[in-house]
Amino acid sequence: MLKDLKAFLLRGNVVDMAVGVIIAGAFGAIVQSLVTDVITPLFLTPALKAAGAEKISQLSWNGVAYGNFLSAIINFVIVGTVLFFIVKGMEKAQSLAKKQEAADEAAAAEVAGPSQEELLAEIRDLLKNK
Repeated sequence: MLKDLKAFLLRGNVVDMAVGVIIAGAFGAIVQSLVTDVITPLFLTPALKAAGAEKISQLSWNGVAYGNFLSAIINFVIVGTVLFFIVKGMEKAQSLAKKQEAADEAAAAEVAGPSQEELLAEIRDLLKNK
């Protein structure tokens, strides 16, 4: 039973997923700080003052705290945008790597020249003609 548990936990996919979850948590904290500490003060301050609030979390209407919801939407848009650019960058990098690999294979085929059998056949033919 413990052997099976160890095999399951140390499987490559589980470890990769755990690393992804940890990195996502850290990235979420960075995005939260970006929204709370940078975007809200820089861009939303005039709108918040017009609404009579100092922080986005103070926005509410009849007890509904829609400021927190707006903050979550901003977080989602930022995370989605960053992930979009990461995925696009990885796709581009994979495409370039495949093109480079194909070019390397083509260059290796050109540089290779005649095979050993072809050279021996050529030598044989030259010796026959003498």
